[in-house]
Amino acid sequence: MTEVAETESVRTPGEPDAPEELKLAAEFPEASREQWRELVAGVLRKSGAIGEDFDGLPESKLVTRTYDGLEIQPLYTAEDTVEGTGFPGLPPFVRSARPEGSVTTGWDIRARYARRDAKVTNTAILADLEGGVSSIWLRAGANGVPVAQLGDALNEVYVDLAPVTLDAGEEYEAAANELFTLFAEREIPASAVTATLGADPIGLTARTGTAHPVEPAARLAARVAKSHPKVRTIVADGLPFHEAGGSDAQELGATIAAGVAYLRALTEAGLDVDTAAAQLEFRLAATADQFLTIAKFRAARRLWARVTEVSGGKGAGMRQHAVTSPAMLTQRDPWVNMLRTTLACFGAGVGGADAITVLPFDAAIGQPDAFSARIARNTHAVLLEESKLAGVIDPAGGSWYVENLTEDLAQAAWREFTAIEAAGGIEAELASGALAGRLAETWEKRSKRIGTRRDPITGVSEFPNLTEKAVVRDPVEDPPGGGLPRYRYAEAFEALRDRADAHPSRPRVFLATLGPVAAHTGRASFAANLFQAGGIEAVNPGALKDIPAVVAEFRASGTKIACLCGSNTSYAEEADSVAKALKEAGATSVLLAGKPGDHPDVTGYLFTGCDALEVLTGTLNELGVQ
Repeated sequence: MTEVAETESVRTPGEPDAPEELKLAAEFPEASREQWRELVAGVLRKSGAIGEDFDGLPESKLVTRTYDGLEIQPLYTAEDTVEGTGFPGLPPFVRSARPEGSVTTGWDIRARYARRDAKVTNTAILADLEGGVSSIWLRAGANGVPVAQLGDALNEVYVDLAPVTLDAGEEYEAAANELFTLFAEREIPASAVTATLGADPIGLTARTGTAHPVEPAARLAARVAKSHPKVRTIVADGLPFHEAGGSDAQELGATIAAGVAYLRALTEAGLDVDTAAAQLEFRLAATADQFLTIAKFRAARRLWARVTEVSGGKGAGMRQHAVTSPAMLTQRDPWVNMLRTTLACFGAGVGGADAITVLPFDAAIGQPDAFSARIARNTHAVLLEESKLAGVIDPAGGSWYVENLTEDLAQAAWREFTAIEAAGGIEAELASGALAGRLAETWEKRSKRIGTRRDPITGVSEFPNLTEKAVVRDPVEDPPGGGLPRYRYAEAFEALRDRADAHPSRPRVFLATLGPVAAHTGRASFAANLFQAGGIEAVNPGALKDIPAVVAEFRASGTKIACLCGSNTSYAEEADSVAKALKEAGATSVLLAGKPGDHPDVTGYLFTGCDALEVLTGTLNELGVQ
């Protein structure tokens, strides 16, 4: 066979030489920020957001704010470059705690188990491991598998290949000893054992309201550090602060403060700073706000590196365990939780979390079944194997937006942390109730935004499904309580749905549609969506010709509350006469979908930003729904 030699590419005679570099924007004039501002101003004037005499920066009308007061700009450019983020595996560890990131192995896929029955737990663990789970987060003790039955729960599990993270509450030392016994029985060398013992007395104090000393956990860690060098003893858990309604900076600040309290106790127990830091794992919530989640995990590493540096260490990388937020999960339309947890897992993965737990979509309802557990672990598989999400270290690094958000969040969290330290530390703040008070203030703000649907919850406060079939699961054992509250964002709307569903018949509101279909469809859809969020059916008769037709349809609807839906023009022409006729026909309340106006027979208004919870509660009360 004749060997084919390399040849130059053939060029058609007369074809021009290809440019060495293709400049896609070469034919366009360079755009400026001022030109962009002019375009933004034009759009805002057209929408009525600003007037012709507005002399401020138009983009200021597009700025949003987080619960920490951080301003999110609508546009970031090279002018917003943040310096000093470093390289992976090196202080300040913003880009990753490990030089290789998760490129070679992906993140640790960690599944949670919270059943009492050891055999049932074992079956679930083995199924998950076969399906791709790589580590086990096991609740033991009073609210999980009995400590003495840990061996049964881990039967046939290669614990040297699938590390165990314990969550045993007050029984952490007994559970640790039982786990070490299991390692010894299986002849796993102490130097090879990898596990997290899950001692977290500060988290337990936050959950129960009863003080739990850190010294016993520190003494345990000091012993473990000598005998089992790859085992971490203590978890600094941010979930209690997150589930109490806290902001991202509050969660980070409190969690870092807990880490510092443990660091002090560990060094007092005889460990040097770097060895003490290696005994800690940090657990943080990952939410559907993917950019804040990315920034949270990047900022957390920077904060902890600074703490260990000023404590006399070399500056340690933070070991991070991300958990998809329990607070964001819904009981209603739980299938949407699959989307939420996918976004949360994405954010945590891009943010560089070492281990990620995707809670099953039915976790707010009860114990997961085989299907929901499979979906949870396959979420990791899609993101890792199909999306190649771990193929690049810190893929969000260099984004002007993400870098600024990371910086701003780190600064806000550091302020929270230093405030806690100035007040005597995390234990003193929990004992005094000061931290609980700040968390409650944030929850009050969050509750208001949820109630007005400015923080929408898809499937619950927005686009609910009144015909959905209830998902039934085995109940979950109630976790320890008495300390910081546990909230779910959807619970207030879901309570109204429960009231409506328990009523002998579906509560109804009549939509009095004014004008042609095109004139009333938008506001009728808005009103129907709002009422359905409270389990109330909106009866929409379509276009109605005149007032007698409206009254006839209202009487046929079997309800005593009506809502006018139409255009501003139709309101000006018909709202007063239709409202009066509906009241004469027996309507106890007549609402109007639109901005408040001067309509004497209208008793309330539905508009963007109105208190939907208040409207729905009042409507159910008026309809006699207990």
